[in-house]
Amino acid sequence: MSSYHYTDETPNEVKSAKGLHLITQNTPNGQAVQILLEELKDAYGTSWTTSIIDISTNVQKSDWFLRLDPNGRIPVLVDNTTSPPFTVHETSAELFYLLKFADKEDKFGFKDERERNEVLQWTFFWHGSGAPYQGQVNHFTRVAPEKIEYAITRFRNETLRVFGVLEIHLSGKYTGEPREYLAGKGKGKYSVADVKTWPWIKVWEKSGFTKEEMKEFPHLLKWVDRIAERPAVKRGIGEAYAKKTI
Repeated sequence: MSSYHYTDETPNEVKSAKGLHLITQNTPNGQAVQILLEELKDAYGTSWTTSIIDISTNVQKSDWFLRLDPNGRIPVLVDNTTSPPFTVHETSAELFYLLKFADKEDKFGFKDERERNEVLQWTFFWHGSGAPYQGQVNHFTRVAPEKIEYAITRFRNETLRVFGVLEIHLSGKYTGEPREYLAGKGKGKYSVADVKTWPWIKVWEKSGFTKEEMKEFPHLLKWVDRIAERPAVKRGIGEAYAKKTI
């Protein structure tokens, strides 16, 4: 069980937080938890506070932060309703923590155990395949000091392959029935699997993929547009999360 003890170096806004507190930055991983919290607000009136950091300053490598997450990554969720506060790191784990403790009616999950397993499958698929591949595309094409063509080609191709897996699933190629969302019976239901995956895929242009390449994934692009219209999604990636507070 992860629990957190505050130190003198812990920022006051983290120390003084009550209830749920999210430490984040407006990146795809941060946006996933931001979006779910905004969805929970609309569904249940869920409240939380937020600290926004700038990971380019390496604040996430500070001792106070590493006590929250030894891996030094955002986002981190702190639940101050327990004593001592309970900390959750890893985006997908945070989504499922919120699903368990804040989504009592399973509006973003499922009561049926097999549908719940579908959510796990597609969340793990993106957590373990999509996000790492696309993250490496972003690194080697936009950040790396040296352009290594082998790395760029490998990770671009792997990301496109993963997009293709999602296209097969959403198109209903092997089931005969197109889907609107990743998990659930029939056309599926909007769930944390979509919340985890969407913030990455929606930035396909920034990752350097062309419109010609993305034409191979029409159902995936419709899925991107469908989720983008949700009010909580718009807020979850919006200006409220754009300015550093720590």
